[in-house]
Amino acid sequence: MSNSTVTFSDVFKDKFLSGFSLATQNLTLPNILISLAIAFVLGLLIYFIYKKTYRGVLYSHSFNISLIMLCMVTTLIIMCISSAPALSLGMVGALSIVRFRTAVKDPMDTVYMFWAISVGITVGANFILFSIIGTLVIAAVLLLLSFTGHNAGHNYLLVVHYDDRYTKEVTGAISRYKLKSKTATRNGIEMTLELRLQGNRSNLVDNLLNVPGVQDATLVAFQNEIA
Repeated sequence: MSNSTVTFSDVFKDKFLSGFSLATQNLTLPNILISLAIAFVLGLLIYFIYKKTYRGVLYSHSFNISLIMLCMVTTLIIMCISSAPALSLGMVGALSIVRFRTAVKDPMDTVYMFWAISVGITVGANFILFSIIGTLVIAAVLLLLSFTGHNAGHNYLLVVHYDDRYTKEVTGAISRYKLKSKTATRNGIEMTLELRLQGNRSNLVDNLLNVPGVQDATLVAFQNEIA
């Protein structure tokens, strides 16, 4: 009669390896294609939400395309990691040395990147329903917040060159502004103002040109990172 004792290490190894063997059984060609297709559809939804809710100055189509690819690539990596213990440890070590030097100008771009990575992780881990529900809820929240903040207007910088004798006429033609800078030269005054306008207000520049003493006026959209 042999005395065999089962230790915690044996149980852990058995459960650990059985989990990976189950993941390997699910790693078939139809399952891979279905997971990648789901990741593509959810990434496409992220693509349209980003395009619809973007409020920056310069929209980057290549960055938006990269969100779809990020979903699919992350899904592929998670599916590979879940198939073999040695591969998962090697993949973690390889990805830990990767550094990205591209600067993210808009903080919301970081949110979309994490969203795309989360979709890829959940789809690759076979939490399909969790990924779909989470994506739909996040999309609804972003759309709601985007349309709520859209009514507040957009930020603009107005640069005006005018004669110093007509300061009251110029400031009277502009409602609710914040002075950013003012430069006095022999040729007149250059004043930069921060405005918040709703809709298309390009006619403001045309109205300023009709004010006496105004030489030129420029209206530029910008994104206020502090506010």
